[in-house]
Amino acid sequence: MKSECREANPIRCIAPRIQIMSPNDALNIDDLRERARAMLPRVAYEFLERGAEDEVSARANRDSFRHIRLRPRTLIDVSKRTQQATLFGKTYAAPFGVAPTGAAGLYWHDADIALARAAAAANVPFVLSTASFVEMERVAREASGTQWFQLYMSKEREGAERLISRARDAGFEALVVTTDVNVGGNREYNRRNGFSIPFNLNLPNMIDGALHPRWLVNVFLRTLIQSGVPRFQNVDSNVGGRVVAKNLEEFRARRDAMDWDDLAWVRSIWPRKLFVKGVLTREDALRAAALGLDGIFVSNHGGRQLDGAISPLDVLPEIADAVGGRIAVVLDGGVRRGSDIVKALALGADMVFTGRATLYGAAVAGEAGAARAIEILKSEVDRVMALLGTRTIAEIRRAHLLMPAGR
Repeated sequence: MKSECREANPIRCIAPRIQIMSPNDALNIDDLRERARAMLPRVAYEFLERGAEDEVSARANRDSFRHIRLRPRTLIDVSKRTQQATLFGKTYAAPFGVAPTGAAGLYWHDADIALARAAAAANVPFVLSTASFVEMERVAREASGTQWFQLYMSKEREGAERLISRARDAGFEALVVTTDVNVGGNREYNRRNGFSIPFNLNLPNMIDGALHPRWLVNVFLRTLIQSGVPRFQNVDSNVGGRVVAKNLEEFRARRDAMDWDDLAWVRSIWPRKLFVKGVLTREDALRAAALGLDGIFVSNHGGRQLDGAISPLDVLPEIADAVGGRIAVVLDGGVRRGSDIVKALALGADMVFTGRATLYGAAVAGEAGAARAIEILKSEVDRVMALLGTRTIAEIRRAHLLMPAGR
């Protein structure tokens, strides 16, 4: 006699439960990256991993960390060291957070909730992307901890104001306005792979998806059954106060018309902490400070926008020196090791954010995988601090670094 399916999750009535790989034996972020690559179809993995055009900036982001050497001091009692970091009067367990990652739901069902929960459990901040497949209200409701909202906005202020109001009413503590995506970056691999939002499986992608049954069943089909075709859930619109974007073109509408007056307008209506993300020059950093912003993200969008753009780490010292502590300076881009985080702190960052690292973990095992990525980075920061001879984040200085010639 055939057994009756009594699973609460309907996807398990369609296909056998597929074993989820434990992330606990991953020793570093690269281990998680390799496992994510094995588990994901090409269209999803390349959207996560790759940069724009020739990927000069994406490679340079990593190289900028590799070219800096550490100058440790010895015979210092570091037995009571701590990596706690304070930002805006709030103390975190580590000096890094989870950066916004668009379309995270391609890698795990409700990945944004999994990432937010892992960050909350580790007591580090989490930033939710506008380009999420999960409504911001659900993320705020189903995960605790420090949550910030990353905003893509267009020139149409009416729709933008509704989206900002949603973030305020949901309780997000900070708004991070991303300004370096005024047009879409030239990501040729997306066109070759047939990537689109709403997600559409062409024949090659259908075959590739079938060859990755864990992803097909536990991510794509589960999302399809429970919430429909994956699409952005936090995009401003004039229909009923909120609807999802129909496609990438609608999502990007009129962002190329934005200017500093629009950012000043956001400052006038947003009552909490406000960042601008995508700053790569001291001039823009100083203008953000003059507008009364609370902080900046020194970022080139992970090398996914303007290929050939300078690496955030290379310009971090001059930007940090220019604002002189008047506003918070955080960095993202290319962070894969605890030593990367320490180097950025030494060069003037108040906090560091990583996007791909935690998303690799989420792709492997959801919340547990993201938690493992955070745990790996925390353990590496702790070890580097001990070997460097530093007991607190405040003790990490530029004197601990040997910079490449000419920098």
